[in-house]
Amino acid sequence: MDPEQLADIEAVDLAADLRAGRARAEEVMRATLERIAEVNPQVNAIVALRDADVLMEEARAADAAGPRGALHGMPIAVKDLANVAGLPTTQGSPLFRDAVAARDDIMVARMRAAGAIVIGKTNTPEFGLGSHTFNPVHGATRNPYDRARSCGGSSGGAAVALATGMVALADGSDMMGSLRNPAAWGNVYGYRPSWGRVPSEPHADSFLHQLSTLGPMARSPADLGLLLDVISGPDRRQPHGMAAEPVSPVAPAAMEGVRIGWLGDWGGAFAMEEGIVPLSEAALAEFEALGAVVEPVAPPFDADAMWESWTTLRSWTVAAGLAPLADRRDALKDSAQWELDRGLALSAMEVHRASVIRSDWFRAAAELFDRYDALVLPSAQVWPFDVETPWPPEVAGRAMDTYHRWMQVVIPVSLIGLPCLALPAGFGAQGLPMGVQVFGPRGSDARLLSLGAAYHARTRWPQRRPALRREKEVAHG
Repeated sequence: MDPEQLADIEAVDLAADLRAGRARAEEVMRATLERIAEVNPQVNAIVALRDADVLMEEARAADAAGPRGALHGMPIAVKDLANVAGLPTTQGSPLFRDAVAARDDIMVARMRAAGAIVIGKTNTPEFGLGSHTFNPVHGATRNPYDRARSCGGSSGGAAVALATGMVALADGSDMMGSLRNPAAWGNVYGYRPSWGRVPSEPHADSFLHQLSTLGPMARSPADLGLLLDVISGPDRRQPHGMAAEPVSPVAPAAMEGVRIGWLGDWGGAFAMEEGIVPLSEAALAEFEALGAVVEPVAPPFDADAMWESWTTLRSWTVAAGLAPLADRRDALKDSAQWELDRGLALSAMEVHRASVIRSDWFRAAAELFDRYDALVLPSAQVWPFDVETPWPPEVAGRAMDTYHRWMQVVIPVSLIGLPCLALPAGFGAQGLPMGVQVFGPRGSDARLLSLGAAYHARTRWPQRRPALRREKEVAHG
């Protein structure tokens, strides 16, 4: 297999070929390692890469054993917030630089059981905080469309590995757009499932914190469905798991009569850099060309109230995770210190009031979904920014008062755990990619992916880009 083929092949096709014996895990692994050797030094997406000889031996063993599951023989690199037995889980922090995991997390175990071969990890910001993938352990991951710019985050390494053809599937996680912003900036797809469809780990509190979820990234909605089915399903040790009907095979939806609501910049509440709204509207025009009805929607909820709720609940959740490190706070990056201090200072009633606002928004959204099959927002408020800049201090002339205010556009989905498909919308005037988020009511995962499949069949943005020319520029400067 030619390593450059990996940039455009869809995972469902590769997986089918591996299961049927039309492709061998050994040749796919060899091509994958060659691709990584060529491209990764320039973009720094994959970290903790395992020994090549060991990986080739595991691939040959997979060929000898025969088909084992949906991901038989598929190379996978796991986001460096999840545990893979025998590999470090640094979380991008010097405090955990040498923390080697003793066992697989649930998601990783499910991927292995489906036949995937874990090759290493993908880079992430320190503790996954902030939508810019850099940390003091592994450094920054660079955008393949402009290596001087950010790739987003926190699943930035995963997005870049997909965009450059180093993997055909990737996992990620999403609290505040971490599967959506990097997908937009990498010209790939990201999917935040209905909250509870993909289980987290059964430790510490499992009742109260409902903001973050694991999910898939890929170069097509069908590929998203392949990995989503593997990692979905309740864990009996956790109380909020959803029964997960399979979403695969993902087929394009009939779009005639589908009603889509366009929320734009939320009535001006979300500052947007020039060009993002028109490009998003061009993506909506593709849905209209397929037969959907697209209508503008006035802001359905107060953006400031939503932000107040979000920042309270997020700081509470992040501080709960970082609390064991409170006596080492000086070793944490500034945003982690900020979240820790805010979270530790919250009262129970402040958290309660934030959750009441969250509940009000959930009810308002439910009424919207009586009128629309899906709602749409841009995936990001800014274009990929300078890789040396920690976060944008202003957007379109408006000052940002926190390290994450510039990501506010993802809050309507994250706050109430809705399923959301981040799809590529094309390229702006500077040749940089952008995307939109298409979201629906809780449990509408299969429907959203089918809407995305219809869009993908028409646009095929991850495959239409001048892939090989750009990637050769990445590899050879």
